[in-house]
Amino acid sequence: MTDNGHNPEAGRDHAEGIYLFCFARQNAAQAVGLRGPDDRSPVSQRQFKDIVAVLSKVPLGEWIGPSSEANLQDLSWVGPRACRHQEIIEQAMRYSSVLPARFGTIFSSSERLEDTFCSHYDSISEFLDYAADKEEWALKGLLDTAKAEDHLLARGSRSTNLPPSSGARYMMEKQLRIEAKRKMKTWAKTLSDTIVEELQPLAVESRALKTLSRYASGRELDVAFNWAFLLTCEGRDGFLSSVERLNDDYSRHGLELEISGPWPPYSFCPSLSHDKEPEKIE
Repeated sequence: MTDNGHNPEAGRDHAEGIYLFCFARQNAAQAVGLRGPDDRSPVSQRQFKDIVAVLSKVPLGEWIGPSSEANLQDLSWVGPRACRHQEIIEQAMRYSSVLPARFGTIFSSSERLEDTFCSHYDSISEFLDYAADKEEWALKGLLDTAKAEDHLLARGSRSTNLPPSSGARYMMEKQLRIEAKRKMKTWAKTLSDTIVEELQPLAVESRALKTLSRYASGRELDVAFNWAFLLTCEGRDGFLSSVERLNDDYSRHGLELEISGPWPPYSFCPSLSHDKEPEKIE
């Protein structure tokens, strides 16, 4: 979790911190009144010039320091709070463009929050203007290896004269299947690049995201690619139609497209810190 106040450990277990969900324009006040990440303190806002910080109070000891380690390793503790974090940002996004903070961004005092705001006011304000009427959509390419292997095998068989003898034919098909498996990664990469290149002109911005294995993601299919696209609300329908068409073209060959959104523009936020993680706020 992000501690932005550098408090000493002493007294932290009983101290309150300020949990930041996002920065938004003043008309995001409709998000105020929901409960915070721990379902105890209400969500509130603090105004800075023409921008509001959507926030809530949280016990520092539950989030930061040695006593928080058990909480942060407990999915039953983290999961509901991460969902509430997302819910509140999405609520604010209904009424304003937002600059979302990363889950667990906490300030030890109002002064520390104000210092961050003052240091980055121009970047925050410019991004809120830029993100107006835009949405982030996530596109994953899911590789069905069995279906892709059959497609590559069929393609290889069409270009090869199979011997008439059943034994020789079996050995040739076995060799073609081995070759199909060997080529699958390159085939999926080429196809993924083709899909992304076709969709990029329909988006304002796009960005490649980290892909997880099927074991890490809990999916039945491998994730061949994972991209975020920033779309205008006006261009959204055309983009989604293109994704549907591409999925119809390629899913039968073993590459299925999964689109989700709209999301807050996590992948396109400016960095408000000295590191390269765009969501982290120091």
